[in-house]
Amino acid sequence: MTPAPATHSPAHSPSAAFRTAYEQAMALWPVPVERIDLPSEFGSTRVHACGPADAPPLVLLHGGGTTSAIWYAQAAELARTHRIYAVDQIGAPGLSVHSGRALRRPEDLFAWLDGVLSGLGVESAALLGHSYGGWLALSYAVHAAGRQHSPSPRTPNRVERVVLLDPTQCFAGFRPSYLLHALPLFVRPGERSTRRFLEWETRGAPPAPELVRLMGLGGAEFRTAKVITGPRSDVAKPGGAPVPTLVLLAERSRAHALRRVTARAARTPGVRIGTVAGVGHHSMPYGRAAELGRQVRDFLQDGLPEGTAR
Repeated sequence: MTPAPATHSPAHSPSAAFRTAYEQAMALWPVPVERIDLPSEFGSTRVHACGPADAPPLVLLHGGGTTSAIWYAQAAELARTHRIYAVDQIGAPGLSVHSGRALRRPEDLFAWLDGVLSGLGVESAALLGHSYGGWLALSYAVHAAGRQHSPSPRTPNRVERVVLLDPTQCFAGFRPSYLLHALPLFVRPGERSTRRFLEWETRGAPPAPELVRLMGLGGAEFRTAKVITGPRSDVAKPGGAPVPTLVLLAERSRAHALRRVTARAARTPGVRIGTVAGVGHHSMPYGRAAELGRQVRDFLQDGLPEGTAR
């Protein structure tokens, strides 16, 4: 399913209820958070920062329909060794405000991410993306690497490493059953449909109630928001992934076929694969948080995490 191209619309101002739910969800973060609003040609981007200011930067890109609040279970672990920048995608539910240049193509998202990194004063960083955020992270890494090989590169390669958490549309498409169960989110968006869908996909282990409420409100208030996507990046060709890449798959994911994703990712040079047992697609950022955080941290620091396989 390919969403319609995104078009520019007046900036959406979240309701007081959404903002309250947002702050309640962010209160789940166990570490102090710096709130940053970065201006750009696209509007204002909300970023939540934590961790040592002089530590290596790690940019977190959330999945579709969620916000940067979803990283509550990973914040403390990852902030031990990295400066964390959790970004609300512009033009989607959250506190980023799309009030400027239109967002229509993946290249617009890449330009937006360039601006985010520049606004943060970050020359290059590692990227960690979940679900749709994984597609964005990998696509941006391919885009950034392509600029490095152009005759006159204008910017340095901005991506050092990539971690993809049960990424969608990178190595395989969605299961039809997943899309069918997700349909009520678009037909009758709200907390009730969101809770039912997450309970089905996570097999009874949805995120904290604060996150479910925020996602439900976001689905209803940002109903006209369009998902920008494009073709899968051809990383299976000779040369493979543009930077060292770790793919961590959810053992109980209902979003796609685990074996198909594993097989295609395994054929990609430069990609390492691991599986997190007992978690679904949507419970990936918070289910088995300690194990996930360890694997991510080990990869970012040392390369191949313990227990993963090619």
